[in-house]
Amino acid sequence: MVRPIPQRPKAKPAAPVAVPIAGGTLHLQELRSRIFRNTRLLRVWLPPDYGKGGGARYPVLYLNDGQNLFEASTAFGGMHWQVGETASRLIGEKKIRPLIIVGIDNAGKNRAREYLPYKSRDPKVPIVQGTSYPNFLKREVLPFVEGRYAVLTGSANTGLGGSSLGGLITLYTQLASPGVFGQLLIESPSLFVANRKILAECRKFQDWPPRIYLGMGTHEVGDAEKDEKVTNDVRELASILSAANLGNDWLKVRIEEGATHSESAWADRLPEALEFLYPASDPGH
Repeated sequence: MVRPIPQRPKAKPAAPVAVPIAGGTLHLQELRSRIFRNTRLLRVWLPPDYGKGGGARYPVLYLNDGQNLFEASTAFGGMHWQVGETASRLIGEKKIRPLIIVGIDNAGKNRAREYLPYKSRDPKVPIVQGTSYPNFLKREVLPFVEGRYAVLTGSANTGLGGSSLGGLITLYTQLASPGVFGQLLIESPSLFVANRKILAECRKFQDWPPRIYLGMGTHEVGDAEKDEKVTNDVRELASILSAANLGNDWLKVRIEEGATHSESAWADRLPEALEFLYPASDPGH
């Protein structure tokens, strides 16, 4: 007689760690990635009315560099985007729809490797993994969040954003996986990487999402000549996007005079970005 092999009970998902922050609730969830073979935190911000009855479901905005979004204690240089405070205030003022915002922690010392889709001399990163990032999002991050929280699914309800290299990989993800994200928040993107290859690819691309916010400062580098180059790169990207002729209300470009390459600058522009991407009066929702 063949005895059946006893099955181990399925492990229950670990309960999230709830962190008190100003505005809403922040859950810390550990995500183990098979694609990158590492572990990181997802920082899931829930709006103030989440779970208070009615069976409401929410759109989701995923943001790269999750460490820099919600708390000064984890943010680069002690400055963060003030996402919780800003989103909570705008929801309370009925300027944006209630939404969930998920910060995807970067990989620390391997941050550039994961965010770069092209081999790079500046920054010097000969081995890159950025071409795997779209699949990491689609196959691991989105299913993880959608399986645990009351989210609306589909591209119309799913946004992606980031700054610097996080903005570059946001743009690359749209090119590599069109139709997944319906809103893009791109701040100070590193378009210069690999001799501006991303711009060449954008010129050939047409499948843009319904809403894109593009932000940049004029003092990003601190060197007049380099500042002019990186600002012109963003102006060129804006021109490429405008040429797609998708209407007057799908693209918002903000080139802010004197703004730097910093969390504080991105925090200052966040209200404008959220109001454009998730307006409370959006007729489609």
